[in-house]
Amino acid sequence: MEILKVSSKSNPSLVAGAISGVIREAPAVEVQAIGAGAVNQAVKAVIIAKGFLAPVGIELSFDPSFVALEVEGEERTAIRIVVEKK
Repeated sequence: MEILKVSSKSNPSLVAGAISGVIREAPAVEVQAIGAGAVNQAVKAVIIAKGFLAPVGIELSFDPSFVALEVEGEERTAIRIVVEKK
């Protein structure tokens, strides 16, 4: 499964385009974000992607969860959003 990493400076429309592109080719994509600002941008991107794909008959569901990641030798907790075709 492809992983898209989102930061607080990510453009939600661009991330939504990336999500849409992956979903057109694969059944699911994982979106990861660390921090409140990044999670905000990731959630906006998932909602925008849903709007991009609805007119072509693709419905999305998503499942958020926590995941432990190692960043620069330090363990961090991230939000993982698995976006799937319904």
